[in-house]
Amino acid sequence: MKESLLRELVPAVIGVLVRRGADFAAAEDAAQDALVEAVRVWPDDPPRDPKGWLVTVAWRKFLDAARADTSRRHREVRVEGEPVPAPGEVADDTLQLYFLCAHPSLTPASAVALTLRAVGGLTTRQIARAYLVPEATMAQRISRAKRTVSGVRFNRPGDVATVLRVLYLVFNEGYSGDVDLSGEAIRLTRRLAADTGHEEVAGLLALMLLHHARRPARTGPDGRLVPLAEQDRGLWDTRLITEGVDVLQTALARDRLGEFQAQAAIAALHADARTAAETDWVQIVEWYDELVRLTGNPVARLNRAVAVGEADGPRAGLAALAGLDPALPRHTAVAAYLHERDGDPVTAARLYAEAARSAPNLPERDHLMRQAARLNAQLRS
Repeated sequence: MKESLLRELVPAVIGVLVRRGADFAAAEDAAQDALVEAVRVWPDDPPRDPKGWLVTVAWRKFLDAARADTSRRHREVRVEGEPVPAPGEVADDTLQLYFLCAHPSLTPASAVALTLRAVGGLTTRQIARAYLVPEATMAQRISRAKRTVSGVRFNRPGDVATVLRVLYLVFNEGYSGDVDLSGEAIRLTRRLAADTGHEEVAGLLALMLLHHARRPARTGPDGRLVPLAEQDRGLWDTRLITEGVDVLQTALARDRLGEFQAQAAIAALHADARTAAETDWVQIVEWYDELVRLTGNPVARLNRAVAVGEADGPRAGLAALAGLDPALPRHTAVAAYLHERDGDPVTAARLYAEAARSAPNLPERDHLMRQAARLNAQLRS
């Protein structure tokens, strides 16, 4: 059976699992796992009842995941009920699990995806969004990772770089997504920083602290998204900002720059400005140049285009944007902002509305729709 026909059965399978008591996200994950299994097994042994086969396998996948989640929760409850550990004892095994899932037999990308799913508790959809890939692609990647490590003894932990990538993505999902994981990511990164003294671990910790300090100002009383330039900086947590800057300065003094230190330096420059107008955009562009040099990351290039637009004017920002893939998440929203600043409200309004249709979450979609409505109202008046 062709994979396209298989995919047509997935919504029906999800519906069956939901009716049996699975929540929608878990049902999606289980159905995707069953789909991957079908692609592997069916060419040699096609079932008589494809839908029934998928339902059976998906339900088994769901039960396995539910049991694993229950076991994890029981571990956490036991840890919380235990006495305070003596000096040198480990408070819980979560960080060790991150290292063990980052197994040397896996590629870094697969290790990150598996850890996010198995330990971080993120759904396949959330992980796919973080990686900028289709959900089905990520489901296959996670399933392959599971098969790779099945039967492998987890006695060879992975490297710090892979664990940092996982912690960064967990924090980002907690910071901007619909699952509050940011506090746990900060806690684990603090532990890792204390255990290793690694400058990039310190850079990630500083980045998390500086971003988390702005969290109280990111949404209004009505739940609306508040852009950085419009945030009430009096709501920012100065204690976290001070700690983040101190951690960053100590890391930078070691003169071994990495991507998390560069990102933290950008966040520190935003935190240092008393008002949006006082932001040192020239320095921010310089740090983005370092970040692009270190990573070549297209999202870093996109953010650099915004910074260039602030430092050198919107025309320069649009020129920097022109060389990037328009399919990048938030590319259209950035283009809308720069066109508005360049005095082209017609194009900006159209692009804001277009960006809203592909926004990754509801608050961002609503914000972009309001921007489009504001400009359209101005054009009509």
